[in-house]
Amino acid sequence: MPTTETFYEVMRRQGITRRSFIKFCSLTATALGLAPSFAGRIAHAMETKPRTPVLWLHGLECTCCSESFIRSAHPLVSDVVLSMISLDYDDLIMASAGHQAEAILEEITHKYKGNYILAVEGNPPLNQEGMSCIIGGRPFLEQLQEVAADAKAIISWGSCASWGCVQAARPNPTRATPVHEVIRDKPIIKVPGCPPIAEVMTGVLTYMLTFERIPDLDRQGRPKMFYGQRIHDKCYRRPHFDAGQFVEDWDDEGARKGYCLYKVGCKGPTTYNACSTVRWNNGVSFPIQSGHGCIGCSEDGFWDKGSFYQHTTDTHVFGVEANADKVGLGAVGVVGAAIGAHAAYSAIHRAKLKQNGDETTPAATNEGDKQ
Repeated sequence: MPTTETFYEVMRRQGITRRSFIKFCSLTATALGLAPSFAGRIAHAMETKPRTPVLWLHGLECTCCSESFIRSAHPLVSDVVLSMISLDYDDLIMASAGHQAEAILEEITHKYKGNYILAVEGNPPLNQEGMSCIIGGRPFLEQLQEVAADAKAIISWGSCASWGCVQAARPNPTRATPVHEVIRDKPIIKVPGCPPIAEVMTGVLTYMLTFERIPDLDRQGRPKMFYGQRIHDKCYRRPHFDAGQFVEDWDDEGARKGYCLYKVGCKGPTTYNACSTVRWNNGVSFPIQSGHGCIGCSEDGFWDKGSFYQHTTDTHVFGVEANADKVGLGAVGVVGAAIGAHAAYSAIHRAKLKQNGDETTPAATNEGDKQ
């Protein structure tokens, strides 16, 4: 089987020192949420395994996934594209075009049959015989099916490929369809988001290339290491949610104080993604930190779930019957009950002391103990 250079060979050829290489492996392990001991395993994999060919196809989409990917900082997308993988086809960023580009695609699918990763951005439209998305003079659906046939695994980039996104929103005249409903005989890793976080995209690729397996997935096919918790669980505004402190209207006093955005539509309590931990813009911020609630873009059908500014009312916080609208009253009730219980206990205690004829103040009791 044809092979390519290893990641380490490429780095050394580019003048990267051994020390910098080990540092890169350590940073990669950290970015993936792995223990420091995994840095050695990553280094070994990079030194011995050939780079994996990756074919990146574009269907119905806005290219926001690619725009996000090329802005990755951990690891740098240049490291991923130029060293860790062999990105042999991507009609957005490749120099070749037209017949030359299509010839490269055909060559790679035959040369590395069964050993390349297929990355898909966007989705195929099925109505009008797929004529709503034409690539190289034919429907994207045909290209997708042909390239997927001999792929080792498929990555569905973004909510378009994972769920359908805005193209599949009602009434969906083109019948835009997510990848997993067209390709059913290959392992598919969904990396949803509109767009997905850059470091999540490069992290998934890094994991697959290092360990030669797909990451652990949740029931919806998303990598658990990035989609295992709700945005709400690690949101820095969570204490305000628990305290019942909400933004009631845009630019009100609560908004200026940075209160929870749930009541103005934030979908953080029902959205699974790494936004509140990995964040965006090189880790500087994410939508909630910028003052706008989460719109739930990594969840299936988010476009058809009503207004982005209407909050859900079935988010349980204090017990099965409670919801976020009652959280403030619930918190007050808990505090009130505690105060009431303490007052009742104090009254009973004083009554017993009086009945025994030795009611004293706490200070006097302490002085008697000292004597």
